[in-house]
Amino acid sequence: MSSENGSNLGDGVEPEQHLPESAVERSAMLGALISASHLSTLEDLPRQLSEQAARVGLTDVVIYLVDLQQDLLAPLTPHPPPAGGEGLRPGEIRVEGTVAGRAFQHGEVLPASPADQDHWWVPLVDGTDRLGVLYITAPDADAAAQVDMRRLAGLVALLVVSKRGLSDSYSRLVRRRRMDVATEMEWRLMPARTFATDSLMISALMEPAYEVCGDVYDYAFDGRIAHLSIFDAMGHDTAAGLTANLALSTARNARREGADLPRTAVAVEQVLSEEFSGDRFVTGVLADLDVTTGMLQWLCCGHPPPAVVRGHGIVHLECAPAPPMGAGLGIPAKLCRKELEPGDRLLLYTDGITEARSPSGEEFGLGRFVDFLVRHQADELPVPETLRRLIRHHLEYHEGRLNDDATVLLAEWQGPSGLALGEAKDLAGVPDVADVDGLDA
Repeated sequence: MSSENGSNLGDGVEPEQHLPESAVERSAMLGALISASHLSTLEDLPRQLSEQAARVGLTDVVIYLVDLQQDLLAPLTPHPPPAGGEGLRPGEIRVEGTVAGRAFQHGEVLPASPADQDHWWVPLVDGTDRLGVLYITAPDADAAAQVDMRRLAGLVALLVVSKRGLSDSYSRLVRRRRMDVATEMEWRLMPARTFATDSLMISALMEPAYEVCGDVYDYAFDGRIAHLSIFDAMGHDTAAGLTANLALSTARNARREGADLPRTAVAVEQVLSEEFSGDRFVTGVLADLDVTTGMLQWLCCGHPPPAVVRGHGIVHLECAPAPPMGAGLGIPAKLCRKELEPGDRLLLYTDGITEARSPSGEEFGLGRFVDFLVRHQADELPVPETLRRLIRHHLEYHEGRLNDDATVLLAEWQGPSGLALGEAKDLAGVPDVADVDGLDA
């Protein structure tokens, strides 16, 4: 359907007659992208994006996606080579020390340089999960053009997420090395690394990204309750990956059938015992957080207990431990409770974080872990970026070689009233979108 100025809005959306021409064109551009996405693959997106963005003066648009370890930004191309090559591929950009990387790290729209206001880097974020950046040519972009870029990036992020699960090109693009089978299973099973509401910010990371065998994390929401969990399966082989996957799937199934935390742990125990006859087990923490009150409930099965970073210190959450799930010892886990305070950061982690040793034999330790988080909070970095830097620091401490999987899940609770929208976006590193031409942000 065409508007009075000749714009094709796609999807049959009739423009509001009082909207200015620029607003109609923006609506037409976004509508056409949505319409085209119904019958397209991820590989079609760069061409469709370039065609439609040009309608509002945004040209030479390139989608850059971050790699699995969040070190590199790679342009989306139809047929990227398989993982395994050395050095940078053509067109790739490092996250550290580049303007594109800074846009990704901080969630900010940035010009290519102070002297170059014609080319822009725009964060590509799905919800609060950082996917990469867009590179856009927009000469002398005014406030309205910058809003166009933000909105376009928001839609592109949704389209990337909706298509990537069926795209082998995406998997090849974001991998720098060959991935083992156990890790392939685990990345497909776990939720996004970052999710947030106005009251709770969740971020998780896992290393080594290509060879992890027994660690998995999970989170989900059920009304006012946030379900959080982390598992660490015994061993460092494909069987450990299978055990971790079975434990996580069983916990989800039990939870969705209405089981509380103790019954969920029993369900995992029973399934693993029946499958492996006590030869395979997982340690883990299962937790529920009421985001309206801050009441935390958890149980600990042979796993390092949760910790809370409060201000500049740490609160250890003591609770009688139970045996690992699947060991067949029949000892029930004790349910424990603690009321959190606004601003508390709950940490679930595996022993690969705290017990890993440097080449000189020194443990990384919980104290060094918490100190890093406290120091970087003062830098006012988005939570996902703080966690990314923590993992990088952890790898550097061990000279890039980990003898065990290292996984951490951080949940920051902002209190029952939550944060204002702008504050929540800053915490998550999400670019804000101002109101322009009467269109809601």
